[in-house]
Amino acid sequence: MLHASNKSPPPGRAAEPLRQPADRLSDRLALRLSALIESGKLAPGDRLPTEQQLADAHGVSRTVVREAVHQLKSRALVASRQGSGVYVAARPAHQPLEFDPSVLESVDAVVHVVEVRRVLEGEIAALAAERATRAQVAAIRRALRAIDTAVAEGGDGVAEDLAFHHAIGEATGNPQFKLLLGFLEQYLREAMRITRGNEARRQDFMEEVQHEHRAIVEAIAAHDPAAARQHALRHLARGRQRLTEGGVLPDARHKANKTPKEKR
Repeated sequence: MLHASNKSPPPGRAAEPLRQPADRLSDRLALRLSALIESGKLAPGDRLPTEQQLADAHGVSRTVVREAVHQLKSRALVASRQGSGVYVAARPAHQPLEFDPSVLESVDAVVHVVEVRRVLEGEIAALAAERATRAQVAAIRRALRAIDTAVAEGGDGVAEDLAFHHAIGEATGNPQFKLLLGFLEQYLREAMRITRGNEARRQDFMEEVQHEHRAIVEAIAAHDPAAARQHALRHLARGRQRLTEGGVLPDARHKANKTPKEKR
């Protein structure tokens, strides 16, 4: 379950331990540390706590800390000084793209990620339909089969679902989409865990998702941009509706009908 709090304690004090699958802990720690840097609690020139101090403060292993710090270095937020430690870097003239860390902190925020996906993936699917080569269509079909295989073997299919959307992005022929989807993956993974977990509870949901994915693939294979866009948008809209039908998100109509007193 995702936690609602997005507060980051000062770097010297113990934080609430990060409790997520190990392969995502480094992402969450990197976001927590970057929030401290962006807020000014860690200013340019400040030395980061040692690996062991960070591991103890956040309840993770030193390996997770190293991976998180590596992410910060790749974004030019921190830099190592030989024999001295890791320090917060001066702010670059061109800031890297990043989302508010709270995107990962609540179920409601999943809706925001779905909205971002809706803006992007409809057009990505349309461009893929215009430009996909025969080999790229085959790769998309393989990625789709991998989702079904993963689910049949008891997995959640999240990694395979992400790979499926990456394959569609690859088929646009625009490398910037690949980079953008790579950045979004840290947020999409959390959203997909929730949506796929909800869908796995009902056979009709699972069959509906399979049908929607196949419709997108067939539109791309037929080189029909309008249909690919339509099916991609419908898939995302239905994903939002399934969260409501599954009780994960509140019914917007019910919220709209509440009195002002009930909404408080």
